[in-house]
Amino acid sequence: MNKSIHHFAIAAGLVIPLALGTSTTVRAEVTLEMAYMPIVPCSQLFVIEGMGWAKEAGIKLELTRFSNGPAIVQAIASGKMDIMCFGIGPAMVTRGKGIKLKVIAAAITNQIAVIAQGDLVDYFDKYDNGADALRAFAADKGRKPKIASFPKGSVPDTVTRHWILRSLKMDLNEIELIGMGAAQVQQALLSRAVDAAGILEPIVTIVESKLKGAKVIARASDMMDGQPGSTIAAREHVIAEKRDTLVKFIELHIRATELLQNDPAAAAPFVRDFIAKGLIEVEIIQKALESPSSNFGADPSLIMEQTEYMADFQQTEKINTKVSTDGLFDLTIYEEAAKNLGM
Repeated sequence: MNKSIHHFAIAAGLVIPLALGTSTTVRAEVTLEMAYMPIVPCSQLFVIEGMGWAKEAGIKLELTRFSNGPAIVQAIASGKMDIMCFGIGPAMVTRGKGIKLKVIAAAITNQIAVIAQGDLVDYFDKYDNGADALRAFAADKGRKPKIASFPKGSVPDTVTRHWILRSLKMDLNEIELIGMGAAQVQQALLSRAVDAAGILEPIVTIVESKLKGAKVIARASDMMDGQPGSTIAAREHVIAEKRDTLVKFIELHIRATELLQNDPAAAAPFVRDFIAKGLIEVEIIQKALESPSSNFGADPSLIMEQTEYMADFQQTEKINTKVSTDGLFDLTIYEEAAKNLGM
């Protein structure tokens, strides 16, 4: 048996045979309905499922795929889903709606970049200041630059707005900001229907590899440094009723994070299967996992300060006035999982 898989089995409370012929005892499976998006920031889930770790730990994940975080918020509001991998922005929106949900683990930070295509790239090459580039483009073309992102309230949208308002010190009415789902953002870039997108992986790497002349014109540090990204969150009643199962799941999440950090080549095939169903070369997915926008981390305590900053920005700029960080985090599940793993 693979050493790492054996470690997970022990942490999950399974009895593993030490020699051939020894019986194996497995606890009854506990089901978790889980929402996710087909994006690199949810890669820990793809590793867990691809390696079969959840099943070995006695966890049955019933997965539902969504195109963006706000769509997951709608599902949660209708009473669906136990746990979810989605952005900190939608998590704050969910909490702001009075829905009892807590973030129990981080997944990634500094996940957003702006990738441009076509003539806009030339303007950013010509001008040192991004605001000058965008304004010159608008003056010459007779139209506003079209920048795509996820829908309003999502992390990509919030960070892109922060880049425009705070980093570039522009007005939003100088830009045509268009919200859409992940697949639509990618297609809009590849078809040259938009000039740029404030977006995450693997879209950035896919567009760079497939669209001649496409270029990243802003990284996370230029947009909102330290930005929290995707998280693992759970309903409060699920935390109360299935706490032991959630601790096991976060143990797996931590180990998947370590694999993504230390051996992205090993993780890439599992990520590709979920994101692209095998339609994208594994080398491109590996490159996306190694991207400056893929900063994997599981400790939720490390994103709390920047979460408060993001919430303040959303409220100040009236991006989404109904967000809340009050009681948003439960650090104890991660702490117990880390302790179980000897961390």
